[in-house]
Amino acid sequence: MDSSTNKKALGDKFRIAREEQNLTQAQVAKKAGLSTNYYAVIERGEVKTSVKYLEQICKALGIKLVLG
Repeated sequence: MDSSTNKKALGDKFRIAREEQNLTQAQVAKKAGLSTNYYAVIERGEVKTSVKYLEQICKALGIKLVLG
């Protein structure tokens, strides 16, 4: 799997978790301490982000971050 496929798959997981909780991108971004625009590009798989931000998003969504 290449990097763009990984980013898209991760973004899809975030989108699904967000939608299951009936949250908007803005709500997740605020809880994660990110701008709405930055969260949106992560969710669309358009940017590679840091583990720190991934952890913040996972915490905001109440999901576990599993690396590896």
